[in-house]
Amino acid sequence: MSAQFPVVRPRRLRRTPAMRRLVAETQVRPSDLVQPLFVKEGITEPLPIGSMPGVVQHTRDTLRKAAHDAAEAGVGGLILFGIPAVKDGRGSGADDPAGIVQKALRDLSSEVGDATVVMADLCLDEYTDHGHCGILTSSGEVDNDATLERYASIAEAQAAAGAEVVAPSGMMDGQVGAIRAALDKAGYSGVSIMAYAAKYASAFYGPFREAAECAPQFGDRAAYQQDPANAEESLREVLLDLDEGADMVMVKPAMTYLDIIHRVRESVRVPVAAYQVSGEYAMIEAAAAQGWIDRGRIIDETLTSIRRAGADIILTYWATEVARSLIRR
Repeated sequence: MSAQFPVVRPRRLRRTPAMRRLVAETQVRPSDLVQPLFVKEGITEPLPIGSMPGVVQHTRDTLRKAAHDAAEAGVGGLILFGIPAVKDGRGSGADDPAGIVQKALRDLSSEVGDATVVMADLCLDEYTDHGHCGILTSSGEVDNDATLERYASIAEAQAAAGAEVVAPSGMMDGQVGAIRAALDKAGYSGVSIMAYAAKYASAFYGPFREAAECAPQFGDRAAYQQDPANAEESLREVLLDLDEGADMVMVKPAMTYLDIIHRVRESVRVPVAAYQVSGEYAMIEAAAAQGWIDRGRIIDETLTSIRRAGADIILTYWATEVARSLIRR
């Protein structure tokens, strides 16, 4: 730049709301957003989640209503998490055709599948009695390769129930390849995989574990989720997942890993998703309830920052609310 003040005045482009909208470099659209939803077997009314005000464990009926609301607001997708009535060591409910998630997927696929993308989280932690993301060995470690067999079976069950996208979140080595092979063999080559490729062993997941009733009964998940200190490892994981057949990749959490989102976006030519996780949601809601922050502005600012970092898709518990507000603007 050769021109200087007073000829150059950047504030000219900030003078009015209309001008700021016109020149905005980053925009969040309803179709960029994915609404996470929880459905619980055996309940007759939705159950509020104490650590996540405004979020509930749905019945199948209230889930349908929430899905219709999201679709009407223009939300790009829904991702479903299930809580079965009975859990066991191998997570049998995860691939049971009569399980709660498969029933709910059939509901959503038939009712809103033409209006939004129906996705299914693919993991075992919500279905196992020990709360870990895989099958355990006799010594209590997660058996990577035995778990892949379970993931393959879950993928087939979710695809058969109508999932357009399966999203493996367990961070097992080889999970995307095992799932892609199983889907293709079973005739579901059109089902996409959104890989939780860079999922960190984060303290921000606490409220989710209440919502999905999946807290580990011993130990933690640091042996399979990523170390928050590492960045290069994320790119390695992302590229491995793409080599195995992932159609989209995800970074989780979002706000404390904006640098990772940016690095992934710069490195790949597929859609990049980011998950604004339960702890991020809970902190903002708690601070807003105390009157310490402007809730609406903070929500907008955080989503914009995630989008600006490079995320094409944002999973957020505010998806439907934000989509409605964007329509009104």
